[in-house]
Amino acid sequence: MSDAAMERREASVAGSALATVAVAVLLFLALPIIIVVPMSFSSAESLRFPPPGFSLRWYESFFGDPQWIEAGINSVIIGVSSSTIALALGTIAAYGLVRGDFRGRTLLESNFIAPMVLPPVIVAVAFYIFFAKLGILGNYLALIAAHAVLATPYVVLLMSLAIRAFDIRIEQVALTLGATRIQMLTRVLLPNIVPSAAAAWLFAFVISFDEVVVTLFVSGTHLTIPKRMFNQLVLQINPTITAIATLLIGFSIVAVALAAWLTRGTNTVSGSRRS
Repeated sequence: MSDAAMERREASVAGSALATVAVAVLLFLALPIIIVVPMSFSSAESLRFPPPGFSLRWYESFFGDPQWIEAGINSVIIGVSSSTIALALGTIAAYGLVRGDFRGRTLLESNFIAPMVLPPVIVAVAFYIFFAKLGILGNYLALIAAHAVLATPYVVLLMSLAIRAFDIRIEQVALTLGATRIQMLTRVLLPNIVPSAAAAWLFAFVISFDEVVVTLFVSGTHLTIPKRMFNQLVLQINPTITAIATLLIGFSIVAVALAAWLTRGTNTVSGSRRS
């Protein structure tokens, strides 16, 4: 056997071994999540695996409970509001960080990323003290503002990538031809990064929808889906939670897939612009 054939064989064996390890790790991480799905269709009165029979009773329990519906509506309103605020603020910040040339840019960028790397309980305590000082602890708008702060770092990261990938010469040509900075932003840049903006909004919405630690500290009497799930687990083990968890898993998979598809479209556009 020639040396080239030996190298191809070794590379193939190494690739197969790496793929096997990757699949094993993926199964190890996903198995606890996958088990929840069949348990949500169980006919048993309590959490049992494997389920003794098929039933939609826990989904009926979820959609028939006004408190769960109220929590779901609150989660959607807070998620939509906070992700929209985060998208607006994060896009402005990303443009300044990418296109700006000023001292302290790295420090400012680190400041924007800080809420993403700090332990959630530290952020929650900081929000609790801050809102208590202002006298708005437990306020609905304060909860939306807290979620917006948590989601903004993800928007900054995604929009920075999109703006960096967009050819700056197109912006310069627009300005040279007489467009104002506002016209260039609204008619040239923003239409070309809409897919990334949509993906960033989706990520921000998912971050807000799943948030529980900060919500527990600052929400007061307002209920969201994760907060009610936490409260239910403290008081009793209700199988309805498996139905909600399955719905959230499905929603997260669809959101991530949609965001990946939107981001891929942006890369194609950026590449065609540069070519």
